Amino acid sequence: MPGRRWWPPPLPPCGSASVAETAPDWQELHRQAHELQEEGAWEAAATALRAALRLRPGDAGLRRALALLGSRAALVGRLIDEGVALVAQDRIAEAEASFRAVLRQAPRSVVARGNLAALLLRRGRPEQALAAFDTALALAPGSLDAERVRADRATARLLLGDFAGGWADFEARWRLPGYREAAAAIAPPRWTGAEPLAGRRLLLWAEQGYGDTLQFVRYAPLAAARGATVLLRVPPALTRLLAGMPGVAEVHDMRAEPPPADLSCPLLSLPLAFGTTPDSIPAQVPYLAADPARVAAWRGRLAGLPGRRVGLVWAGGLHPDEPDAQLMDRRRSMPLSALAPLAGVEGVRFVSLQVGPASGQAPPPGLVLHDWTDELHDFADTAALVAALDLVIGVDTAVVHLAGALGRPVWLLNRFDTCWRWLLHRDDSPWYPTLRQFRQAAPGDWAGVAARVAAAL
Repeated sequence: MPGRRWWPPPLPPCGSASVAETAPDWQELHRQAHELQEEGAWEAAATALRAALRLRPGDAGLRRALALLGSRAALVGRLIDEGVALVAQDRIAEAEASFRAVLRQAPRSVVARGNLAALLLRRGRPEQALAAFDTALALAPGSLDAERVRADRATARLLLGDFAGGWADFEARWRLPGYREAAAAIAPPRWTGAEPLAGRRLLLWAEQGYGDTLQFVRYAPLAAARGATVLLRVPPALTRLLAGMPGVAEVHDMRAEPPPADLSCPLLSLPLAFGTTPDSIPAQVPYLAADPARVAAWRGRLAGLPGRRVGLVWAGGLHPDEPDAQLMDRRRSMPLSALAPLAGVEGVRFVSLQVGPASGQAPPPGLVLHDWTDELHDFADTAALVAALDLVIGVDTAVVHLAGALGRPVWLLNRFDTCWRWLLHRDDSPWYPTLRQFRQAAPGDWAGVAARVAAAL
């Protein structure tokens, strides 16, 4: 889903400077200024008050209102900035208090209401979050801020199992900066699910992370079954793995120009196109396969490790240029030391699947990690090793999706504010029949998760 946007105070609405031209009556301008203040549109409110003062230059009440507006705008701006800073520090309860304080000053602020809704979702209160998203949307329908809220509301709806509403809301991302430009770079018209596919070339393209691509590429064979020649455009680390996928005619590196096609669809819009509900998720696994020769080679090497061979991944990737993604990664990742309870489990040999900076963490005393990750250059290499293991245990990263897509047993170590795709109140997944979840009972509770995993092993 789109990264959470902790929005700054809103810019004045487009065309706000013309308010005096459309409403010459000073009382009407005063009324408009009050409404704009309630929405947090401070510059537009000031424009209306200045226009009213031009009509009644000696009005002390209007002058006082303009002065108070400046003080109130400064306070609200400070509170929003404070809330954003507190979110960055993971001081979520205090951030919620800041955004609620904004709403006491500007109850119609879409920015504050949207941020509050996202915080409620993060604090494990999805029903309250959904209500707050609904309120925010009603305040300024059609605005850019409302589109951000709609895209974020998709997360709450999907988490609560409202797939129809969630997929529809998620399409609002294409009206946001960044997404608009990505869509514009793909020339073929959008396939919505209604257009016939027989005899046509359909380009399915990756728009988000590795895990999202691995999860939603499952729809490619369904499109092929409707008669399409399916083309994939994906990150280079996935091209070799997906080249052998049933139903896929061509796989293209997303760094190159898009191939010619009759229609196109971003991968995360396919559930909407196929009308996916929680009961109709295409969950047949495996839908991906590793190279048999490479799997056999890994099994030969692993044969020297007695007992069960279990892969471990404890951290996600870094996103230095994406602050929101960095915040999420801090919550989904754990230090390797948190897996200390696994050191006491007998009859298990652990194999590292961790790449990136976190791979340099020292294991806790007694936990022996066999590490061949320097031989894993892309997901095809990783898939061969995963297919040779008895079990994969990991936090919410692409490796978990890879194991699930390969039909391998996989245990997800899940954060408290779970991603929408893992739903609520369950320890399995309708997306991956071989997956088992171990959820945090409270934010940051990796100790409880590790203890339950050790007992289950």
